[in-house]
Amino acid sequence: MKLWNTTLENSFILIGILQDSKYPGLLCATITFLYLVAVTSNGLLLLLIAMDKRLHVPMYVLLSQLSLMDLLLTTVISPKILVDYLHGQSTISFSGCGFQMFLLLTVGGAEDILLAFMAYDRYVAIQHPLNYMVFMRPKICWSMVATSWLLASMNALVHTIYTMHFPFCRTQVISHLLCELPPVLKLACGDTTKYQFVVYTMGVTFLLIPLSAILASYTLILTAVFHISSTQGRKKALLTCSSHLTVVGLYYGAVLFMYLLPSAYHNPHQDNILSVFYTIITPTMNPLIYSLRNKDVLGALKKLLGKGPSAPKL
Repeated sequence: MKLWNTTLENSFILIGILQDSKYPGLLCATITFLYLVAVTSNGLLLLLIAMDKRLHVPMYVLLSQLSLMDLLLTTVISPKILVDYLHGQSTISFSGCGFQMFLLLTVGGAEDILLAFMAYDRYVAIQHPLNYMVFMRPKICWSMVATSWLLASMNALVHTIYTMHFPFCRTQVISHLLCELPPVLKLACGDTTKYQFVVYTMGVTFLLIPLSAILASYTLILTAVFHISSTQGRKKALLTCSSHLTVVGLYYGAVLFMYLLPSAYHNPHQDNILSVFYTIITPTMNPLIYSLRNKDVLGALKKLLGKGPSAPKL
């Protein structure tokens, strides 16, 4: 049997959600619309945080990084879906597949870790408000950002190189809309059992450990919130935390199902829908959740439009 990936000239054929749809044109238009909303909303949020000096506090620094990650995550996949549909073919080169896999693992892993740091930020703001700028001083805040990107990129680089070094001798068809690690690994020759166990272990590390930290932080946060005497203060704390928990639920729900559920319980159609959810839908909803429910962001937007000052508070 021929080992066809011995050069970089070969290509994969992606069989994604458009090929399975009865109305690919409508679906492509929907994805394009969601992508434009994601780019506009995340870009606007980045602009507001960068321009309004009163938003230069740890909470919004971390939020700006989340918007950047969401912007990159959806850009990795959405434009290619549109281009492939317009060209009538869904192919990706061997090197392009590896690069897409690296970007997805990097941005996705960085977002996992960042969400945990954001939960810690909210914990400090509510439990230790007087010492907030001590525990979350700029050096620590940017260290959190750097740690998220560094750990995720190192993990992504190792997995991408190791996955793409396998010879692919079964088929060039990937039953997925993008080059994610699990569907690509299914095409590899030889015994990949040990490596699949490593992938699963790293998935647990990058998903369950941050998720556990998030749940622990919010358990402590909710305990503290219910001891706040001021009804207004309690309401504001719950509103801020509910936005973060909504984002966490949207993102982790799909990713946990995709990466930690045994392969026997997966099917290509289901996996394609899940991938669309956390690479396109969630990045579109995240900035809307934060901006529509956050008075500080809305205040910065009004200031940018010349309709009044913003007054962010922790």
